[in-house]
Amino acid sequence: MEDTLTLSQINIYPIKSLGGISVNAATVEPRGLQYDRRWMLVDEAGLFLTQRTFAEMALLQVALLPEGLEVRHKIKNITPLVIPFAPATANLLTVQVWDDTCQAIEVSPNANEWFTAALGRFCRLVYMPDTTQRQADLDYAAPGDIVSFADGYPILLIGENSLHDLNSHLAQPVPMNRFRPSLVFTGGPPFAEDTWQRFTIGELSFRGVKPCARCVVTTINQDTAQKSPEPLRTLATYRTVPGKNKILFGQNVIPDTFYRQLKVGDRIIVEQLTPAAI
Repeated sequence: MEDTLTLSQINIYPIKSLGGISVNAATVEPRGLQYDRRWMLVDEAGLFLTQRTFAEMALLQVALLPEGLEVRHKIKNITPLVIPFAPATANLLTVQVWDDTCQAIEVSPNANEWFTAALGRFCRLVYMPDTTQRQADLDYAAPGDIVSFADGYPILLIGENSLHDLNSHLAQPVPMNRFRPSLVFTGGPPFAEDTWQRFTIGELSFRGVKPCARCVVTTINQDTAQKSPEPLRTLATYRTVPGKNKILFGQNVIPDTFYRQLKVGDRIIVEQLTPAAI
């Protein structure tokens, strides 16, 4: 029935701002889903690279192999890159993600060369080791809530009916991958996730901490890297916080249960609600 809330998608993005991977199950760790955004591309100064500035990053598709990651270019005929889970170097670098600086390990010269050739600009691939503890925003998170190289929070949750509502306002519908969610669910009214403060998925507990403010990445076609005004232009007409220049779509989430698996088909139980921001 429609009121039953069910986990319908699990997505991980091992390398920040590159193509995501849909999986049927994933282990939840303190930083978020296992493998999610533990790798990142940085420039010469250690500053993170993102589709916001380099839309062509969408054309690099990541796959999980038993021994590591495989990266392919969706359009160019380039030999795929295989990245073992363990970095090949011990080179510690200071890298920057938004206002945060933290320590990361340079993965390998081979990876640097591959990404530099694929994107046509200098790139260095880095990995976040377990020793790096990046604190999530203390305005919304608790001390000890950590995050990977994700923008701000471990998990992003979106309801399928929220996307259906948005697409009903658009001349050309957009797919869910424009919003790069970690978790997607069926059931409930559009934007129900805005109000979820505490909830369980299967046997795991989560906190909804802050609706997600959206950026120009949502306007990038993840298959072609082409940009357009939508869906951000339409979202701005009815999903903008009053008095603030923030367009909301999806809920940022922090896990409270670790080292157990989520599975597609798990039931969601909402335990505590908070007032909607808009």
